[in-house]
Amino acid sequence: MREHQYYVYILTNWNHKVMYIGMTNNLRRRVYEHQQYMIKGFTSKYHVNKLIYVESTNDVHAAIAREKQLKRWRREKKNNLVASMNPDWNDLSAQW
Repeated sequence: MREHQYYVYILTNWNHKVMYIGMTNNLRRRVYEHQQYMIKGFTSKYHVNKLIYVESTNDVHAAIAREKQLKRWRREKKNNLVASMNPDWNDLSAQW
């Protein structure tokens, strides 16, 4: 049986004013879709296309729960989470 990976990720825009939290089973494809504005909605409206944080798990239920948890957090707590892994808020997808 093949093991699946699920990703909870945070995107931001160029000046870090807006955050988007999502979950996917294919991170590269999903980030590409955001960066190319292939899906109309929040991320295309606010140009949210810079990957600044990612977690992975093989448990889809854990990923969904974590996404919901992060969405409930205050902005300051989200900022601290990002800074703990990515202090300079670099685009993590740039190394692909």
